[in-house]
Amino acid sequence: MVNDLTKGKTGKVILNFSIPLFISVVFQQMYNIADSVIAGRFAGEMALAAVGASYPITNIFNAIAVGCNIGCGVVISQLFGAGKYKKVKTAVSTSLLASIVLSSILTVGGILLTPTLMKLINTPDDIFSDSALYLKIYIGGFIFLFLYNIANGVFASLGNSKIPLYFLIFSSVANVILDYVFVAIFNLGVSGVAWATFIAQGVAGVLSVITLLYHLKSLKTDSKAEIFSFNMLKQISKISVPSVLQQSFVSVGNVFIQGEINSYGSAVIAGYSAAIKLNTFAVNSLVTFGNSVSSFTAQNVGAKKYERIKEGMKSGAVLSIITALLFTFVYVVFSENLIGFFMEGDKSVLALTTGKQFLIIVEPFLCAIGFKVVCDGVLRGTGNMNYFMTATFADLVLRVILAFIFSHFFGAIGIWMSWPIGWLLAVVLSFAFYKKVVNKLKIES
Repeated sequence: MVNDLTKGKTGKVILNFSIPLFISVVFQQMYNIADSVIAGRFAGEMALAAVGASYPITNIFNAIAVGCNIGCGVVISQLFGAGKYKKVKTAVSTSLLASIVLSSILTVGGILLTPTLMKLINTPDDIFSDSALYLKIYIGGFIFLFLYNIANGVFASLGNSKIPLYFLIFSSVANVILDYVFVAIFNLGVSGVAWATFIAQGVAGVLSVITLLYHLKSLKTDSKAEIFSFNMLKQISKISVPSVLQQSFVSVGNVFIQGEINSYGSAVIAGYSAAIKLNTFAVNSLVTFGNSVSSFTAQNVGAKKYERIKEGMKSGAVLSIITALLFTFVYVVFSENLIGFFMEGDKSVLALTTGKQFLIIVEPFLCAIGFKVVCDGVLRGTGNMNYFMTATFADLVLRVILAFIFSHFFGAIGIWMSWPIGWLLAVVLSFAFYKKVVNKLKIES
């Protein structure tokens, strides 16, 4: 059930812990991509654009779930590293109860505000109704996504990255099968794509929580742990709230960018939708190494083994950069084939060209983001969320501003140009903050 990351050779520990997380992301992104591929190939370019148009809004909900995942994960990792198992159990139950309340409120609010949100991002009239329908169904299943993320964060904080993988493989395969059945066979269109995700996430969320509660019994304590603690909630919130804000502001920034993209019409939206799904696949794969370093760092901070943190960062950076280079090669060399895979027989030239241009301009800079997420992992693991947020906000603000400026001169291509510049600024800041934190820990030790 649990895995102590404070012992063993650093490189091997990081690698063994990262592999299941990486595979998890592969399967998770597989069914995200399947949504767009099946929508585009069996329901047409308009369906692909409809799913893509709502993507930045669904990302806001994902951001909240991921932010809470980070918060509970860091706190639980530090408690586990310090051997405080009773508090670990209290932190887990407190996180689950708080997440149920928060996700329920967000679900109701999100469904009621769906039309307003779609209008805010300039969703074209020809895909508005389908985009709104997809978003409502997706938000309806948010509580399951939230529970899965919390359970996943707890498993990772306890050094177990394999159990979430098993549920994700099941969920991903089920999602792809349901996508095909609902869209290609029953012709449910965009709603079929949304219901497939709803059902798959629902099953994964419920089963992961049940399994988590069962395996927590392996942590022996001298007395029964509290089910809910406001003090523990406050401690978790100190990490979660900055994480949620950071994740959410990034997603809100992407909403502004999506609004600008939407002004170019459905074909450009379709091409961007395909390209951004591929880009998200690559970035989220790199983030797994940052998450591994975060859990590794947090446990070693709890155990006061500060000397291992720098070694963990180096190991994570090597793995992340090698992975980034592989994605860059595949995405640039096979850009046209990859974008074309999302679309049906008669491909729109504009959609195909748009997606290809995005990949060629953005993906060569994946190494920068790969290095940044590992530095961020150390910042999160040590609880230095202010530094983490500052670097991310700098990237976001610059990227949004440049997207609007460059698009005025270069059209849609100008929007894609803003990505690399924002990433380069962010990696410089993240590394500078990482060095500051490591030097501080060195002095304390």
